[in-house]
Amino acid sequence: MMSVQAPSAAALQLIKQQHAEIFACQGRYLRLLGIIATAIVLYYVFFFLFFGIPWPQFIAGCQQIVRYFARMFVWHDFVNWPFMYYFQQIFITIAIVFAGTLTASVIALPLSFFAARNVMSSALLRPIAMLVRRLLDVLRGIDMAIWGLIFVRAVGMGPLAGVLAILMQDLGLLGKLYAEGHEAVEKSPSRGLTAVGANSLQKHRYGIFTQSFPTFLALSLYQIESNTRSAAVLGFVGAGGIGLVYAENMRLWNWDVVMFITLLLVVVVMIMDKISSILRNKYIQGEEIPLYANR
Repeated sequence: MMSVQAPSAAALQLIKQQHAEIFACQGRYLRLLGIIATAIVLYYVFFFLFFGIPWPQFIAGCQQIVRYFARMFVWHDFVNWPFMYYFQQIFITIAIVFAGTLTASVIALPLSFFAARNVMSSALLRPIAMLVRRLLDVLRGIDMAIWGLIFVRAVGMGPLAGVLAILMQDLGLLGKLYAEGHEAVEKSPSRGLTAVGANSLQKHRYGIFTQSFPTFLALSLYQIESNTRSAAVLGFVGAGGIGLVYAENMRLWNWDVVMFITLLLVVVVMIMDKISSILRNKYIQGEEIPLYANR
């Protein structure tokens, strides 16, 4: 093996003189990195001082968290746990997620065309696009847990409140993202459809949605995965699902059950991620089709 020798001080000085701009950029980068690091440290110092968080309390809290995690991995009387009840609540959570997300996707898709600026491009239609976008902002700006509290008061405790909470938040989120997907498409197909005499509906269907469909499918699949994790919070506010089991066992300090339910949710999310990956490969990336088949 050939040994690589470090350049001497004179050679290094010569390199710095020949490439002064590069070394100057490196110096500015290091100074900027130092300023950012100092600002972050000062922010944390300000945070602890402003909110009156003493360091002994912070250290004691960290120690308590370690104890909680230690209790999560010691499962007491495991064989006598009500597994059927846990799996039933997992199934209810998945049903809530699918009902809320699929309904939101179906409603958000046509609504997104009214929010897309390339669809509502005329002076008469632009105010409609602006109003729809503000409506989506309002729906998206309220957290899912807040929607859950509202609907628990309105329709009572249970899965219906969870479905409505997911529906309202996803309607605002997916409507905005679908609209941005419509706006990012190429304009050439729509111009070609206009040249051959296609009407507005045909141009939106074949010129825009054909291109934005991969975005629509990817966002919908991702939102199902995300809502599976987020729906656990809905049980804390009485909107049904596995969150109710979380709340009950946290109040009883059954951290081993909390860890078991968490692992179940992780497995469910992994399965959904695998299914999503299969659907993405099939409908977004596509499959290779042989041009010439052997006969």
